[in-house]
Amino acid sequence: MFNNIYKGKKVLVTGHTGFKGSWLTLWLNKLGAKVCGYSLEPNTEPSMFKELNLVDVCENHFGNILDIEKLSKVFEEFQPEIVFHLAAQPIVRLSYKEPVLTYQTNVIGTLNVLEAARNCKSVKAFVNITTDKCYENKEVARGYTEDEPMGGYDMYSSSKGCVEIMSSSFRRSFLQEEGTYSMATARAGNVIGGGDWAEDRLIPDCVRYINKNQPIEIRNPIAVRPWQHVLEPLSGYLLLGQKLFEEGKKYAEGFNFGPNEDSVLKVADVAQKVVQYYEKGEVVVHKKDNLHEANLLMLNIDKAEKVLGWTPTLTAEEAVKNTVEWYKHFYEKSENMYDYTMKQINEYEENIKWNKNYATK
Repeated sequence: MFNNIYKGKKVLVTGHTGFKGSWLTLWLNKLGAKVCGYSLEPNTEPSMFKELNLVDVCENHFGNILDIEKLSKVFEEFQPEIVFHLAAQPIVRLSYKEPVLTYQTNVIGTLNVLEAARNCKSVKAFVNITTDKCYENKEVARGYTEDEPMGGYDMYSSSKGCVEIMSSSFRRSFLQEEGTYSMATARAGNVIGGGDWAEDRLIPDCVRYINKNQPIEIRNPIAVRPWQHVLEPLSGYLLLGQKLFEEGKKYAEGFNFGPNEDSVLKVADVAQKVVQYYEKGEVVVHKKDNLHEANLLMLNIDKAEKVLGWTPTLTAEEAVKNTVEWYKHFYEKSENMYDYTMKQINEYEENIKWNKNYATK
């Protein structure tokens, strides 16, 4: 997988205790990497990081990316070769309550990680994960391309637009010379999969309602989103990390990782599919509050396909099905969740091995 580039490599992951970070940590470990994680302690209960005992598969450091002294010490001691930066304040609705924290974490925190990596000469490749919400969303009926303006209505989205602009400036200011690391940004959104217990996320909320035997309340049933299983963007991140490590600055730019157009579904449709695969539950529309939420947001993934050879593997139907099955196994306690999660990774790898564009290249 990925040209075997991760075997034996020292890889640092920020945000490794989060939903996507936990999946990435597990997958990197499977690929043979020596993983070091730097993150706040898990902030949900349950937590995928704890449920899978991921502290056993990585060098673990609990810390805040705003603590530049501690962060830099971890870089200095671990000497990573590849960095995946996922640590963030990732919730749109929380950004209305905590705008300053959102900007501090997402913008200044990211700058701290970029600087810590710049001062650590072992770093060769840096994958900076942002979001599809970094674009100035005009709710047009097409996918946004990587060269379109950054923006954002809410504080979370605009903070990520700022991260993209700041990252581009950082690259041009400090990462042009030979011997400096190669850094790319990766944009994905509405990622679903087992092990996410964050608030204000559609499928985790659906699962909570179902397990409480309560109707599933949704706020914005007609909102359209590009739903994708967590392993889809992670495969893109891993491929991008490989390319940056092997060929450097040729790939040091922004990339979208999203589903095919037929995987763009309304919120109500996804909720109904959760009920279908869980075989229980009822969906009702909850009165919408006054906080702004986009009704339409899609990504154009032509660049990732043409430049990297990356293409999505799962349909929206398969993504929802795999996600619901993970939660069912968890709540029914029918299988060890570490083993079941590895099973889903193995099955995904088997699927993408048939994609000769990138998985075995």
